[in-house]
Amino acid sequence: MNPQASLIFAASLLLGTTITISSNHWVMAWTGLEINTLAILPLISKSHHPRAIEAATKYFLTQAAASALVLFASMTNAWHTGQWDITQLTHPTSCLILTSAIAMKLGLVPFHFWFPEVLQGSPLTTGLLLSTVMKLPPITLLYMTSPSLNPTLLTILAILSAALGGWMGLNQTQIRKILAFSSISHLGWMAIIIIYNPKLTLLNFYLYAMMTATVFLTLNTIKVLKLSTLMTAWTKIPSLNAMLLLTLLSLAGLPPLTGFLPKWLIIQELTKQEMAPAATLISLLSLLSLFFYLRLAYCTTITLPPHTTNHMKQWRTNKPTNITIAILTTVSVMLLPISPMILTIV
Repeated sequence: MNPQASLIFAASLLLGTTITISSNHWVMAWTGLEINTLAILPLISKSHHPRAIEAATKYFLTQAAASALVLFASMTNAWHTGQWDITQLTHPTSCLILTSAIAMKLGLVPFHFWFPEVLQGSPLTTGLLLSTVMKLPPITLLYMTSPSLNPTLLTILAILSAALGGWMGLNQTQIRKILAFSSISHLGWMAIIIIYNPKLTLLNFYLYAMMTATVFLTLNTIKVLKLSTLMTAWTKIPSLNAMLLLTLLSLAGLPPLTGFLPKWLIIQELTKQEMAPAATLISLLSLLSLFFYLRLAYCTTITLPPHTTNHMKQWRTNKPTNITIAILTTVSVMLLPISPMILTIV
């Protein structure tokens, strides 16, 4: 893609996100969401492959429907209360419509069907943007409206997302689809706690975005898209593959890695709110996603492919690993010991 075009799209993404997260008025928030959607579409479809065009079309249609619902919710609220302020969302019907709209924007169950397909049709770098940056504005809107949202509805959506995200990722062979279902599962953890402790949702999102960025950038470096090619990629950069193993286990939420911190804090907060059954259920459902993370980790480093099959050996590359990946990997694996400091900052 033309460097000038890339710069314009990147600047538009930054602008759209900034407008949404800093606005108080519903129309400004909606404008930011629209700028974001229009900026990411060329990045999804830049390969001109039919799969990429299909992904861009699906993304555009779902995001347009969700944006229309956001406008509809805000207009209904303004009609009943005379308020356009995001924090003054008090009408129950508006809250319900907005929850559906944000769930559609994020890819929460039952509005999740578009996300794996779109991620599968996008390049890895665009997939990284879709999984991290594009989730920030909708989560910010949820954060700002969290006092007026329906706790029962959000808990049901969260548990269904954790269940389906884990269950549907089990049988996948395409890594981008596995990461899409992983994202849906993580969004379940964020949605269940947003009413009781919104800051925990943001902490979970930041750590998730960091770990996902590490995985996507590593896969982009070793040029891997399928489990079968992941098995033979260990010869390229063995040290990077070893760190990918740890990052995947961190994403699964295993102690003593960084990914354990948000899960631990969310379970603790749910127990304080006398929601021990929900905490138990969502913890058990995270075992489903643990299975496919372990499968990915197993393919990454532990197995050698059978020598009877005809596959081409990958040459070891001498190019140095990107410093960004090195920093992200370190942070994705080693933040748990400084969790008290993180909590004081948050």
